[in-house]
Amino acid sequence: MNLSSNNILLTGTPGIGKTTAIKQIVEKLSHKKLSGFWSNEIREAGKRVGFSIETLSGKFGVLAHVNLRIGPIVSRYRVNIEDINSIIVPELENARRSCRIIIIDEIAKMELFSEQFKGEVRKCLDTRRVVGTIQEQRDPFIDEVRSRSDVILFKLTPSNRNQIPLQILEMLRV
Repeated sequence: MNLSSNNILLTGTPGIGKTTAIKQIVEKLSHKKLSGFWSNEIREAGKRVGFSIETLSGKFGVLAHVNLRIGPIVSRYRVNIEDINSIIVPELENARRSCRIIIIDEIAKMELFSEQFKGEVRKCLDTRRVVGTIQEQRDPFIDEVRSRSDVILFKLTPSNRNQIPLQILEMLRV
């Protein structure tokens, strides 16, 4: 099995280590041609106040933050659709056109407020070159992605989260 015929997505409960696993995979694939993004927590005084966007090409933005004044609300955060559309979407488009492996962390409720994001994710999945994460909760778009015949889904748990990145790297023949 190789990435040219399947997309590989990780799922699991919040905080289980999906982003950590993706970063481990990216580190081992650093010699390969890849592009995409991941999100990180923004913390102030030890408390989470939002989420940032970081692309593999070095661009940064804000995915969501407690201090944003506009945007859809998820929990106590407002989602920054402008940064999703101006940072993530072009990064994924570039990855789709020029890279062997497309990193998407994550396909989740906040990102799904952007129709441009959803459209680009579909195009990226059609390449069958995605390694990414997807939220565990149900949503029509997420259910659509999960049900694709070209998606292999790994559920991270406390007992397997260290082995799954190794399994994926093996599948990618690294």
